[in-house]
Amino acid sequence: MDTNVITFLINYIMEQSLIGKNAGILWTLLQGKENEEVTKLKKESKLSDAKFWAAIGWLSREGKLNCTTEKKGRKNQTFFSLAD
Repeated sequence: MDTNVITFLINYIMEQSLIGKNAGILWTLLQGKENEEVTKLKKESKLSDAKFWAAIGWLSREGKLNCTTEKKGRKNQTFFSLAD
């Protein structure tokens, strides 16, 4: 097997592991909370934008998140909570 392919596969597996770990961080932060606003959740998680949204995508794909949006003045605020 080509070394480039092996390197790609190793990086892919490591990235999936990291996304899963970050999803666990968000899961822990959301436990016991009704609705958490995105800005606050992102700040509490201390994850970069890319890592935060990848973790949100992971949890969403698994059906573990509820997402709601509320209009506050001219802005929309997005909230996440754990699915039942």
